Amino acid sequence: MTRTPLGEVACSIARATDLFGDAWTALIMRDVLTGVTRFDDLAHDLGISRKVLAARLSRLVEEGVLIRERYQERPPREHYRATAKGEELYPVLLALMNWGDRWYSGTAGPPARIHHLSCGQDTTAVCACAHCGEPLTAGNTTQLPGPGGRVGPGTRVLGPLIAAREPDREG
Repeated sequence: MTRTPLGEVACSIARATDLFGDAWTALIMRDVLTGVTRFDDLAHDLGISRKVLAARLSRLVEEGVLIRERYQERPPREHYRATAKGEELYPVLLALMNWGDRWYSGTAGPPARIHHLSCGQDTTAVCACAHCGEPLTAGNTTQLPGPGGRVGPGTRVLGPLIAAREPDREG
């Protein structure tokens, strides 16, 4: 059986995971969004091989998630900065952090806190309905057909399940 690249699956999770699915990419984005932006600092912080780091950074730049920006002319030095597309990954990282804090932080507690500068409080991210503000859960949501949905590799069972749902049957 031929394997379909995740980027070609009619599923936004599959397409996003194609880029963002390995741990190094998530950790690179964590560091860049937190202020670690230079190649050597990223390599040192993450303990990642320079070859792997270069490949991941190149892909993130190619996908428009990061940009390389010159910060010094002599000698030439560049660092990485998140684009708007890259900054929109922050809530994804916060969701992973919340889950990791809940299930894996151990007795010492979470390794970092999120402090909201606008209100001055420590906080956690909440995934909520854009209309009513109620927290979203697997139990109070369902997926309905979207205009880009299709049955194919990666959605052979899920695609027909979602396609069969009608909005008026969902509560």
